[in-house]
Amino acid sequence: MITYYDDRSVQVTSTAVRVDGRTFRLAEISMVWHRRGSRSWRVLAGRGAIGAALAGPLVAAALGIALALWLDRSLTVTVAIVGASVLIGLAVGPVADFLFEHLDRSYARGSRQLEIWARWRGQPVRLLCTGDALRFGQIYRAVQRAVEAGQPVAPRRRQNSIGR
Repeated sequence: MITYYDDRSVQVTSTAVRVDGRTFRLAEISMVWHRRGSRSWRVLAGRGAIGAALAGPLVAAALGIALALWLDRSLTVTVAIVGASVLIGLAVGPVADFLFEHLDRSYARGSRQLEIWARWRGQPVRLLCTGDALRFGQIYRAVQRAVEAGQPVAPRRRQNSIGR
């Protein structure tokens, strides 16, 4: 028996697909397909919040510099305001790596509900529903490989060759 995918709730082997305790034998599966749900506005809003968190200190620094120049105070006050603004702008540096990592994970997980369906014993059955795009892709590919490996190979026809 070959295991194509295995995690805490899904196992795809050369004989069956097990999802949350339910077992679907590959011999009884005739077709596999997937569906995408609508976008999750919560995920998109989270991405926007990360973008705002990245841009916030830079915008604050630019506004501080513009304010220092607009106030037209003494050189000492102007330098102090510009210096504080530059420090605020530099604050984005240490936080940026952390925020970009969260943004990258957000794209890896995806912003839609994804479903894997199969025709099992002649009836359509939803095998899996997840919002994690990376996990979905791994499971879907494992199911495809398992189903393809279990299909009988058609006999090859001889091909006509040129010159013989």
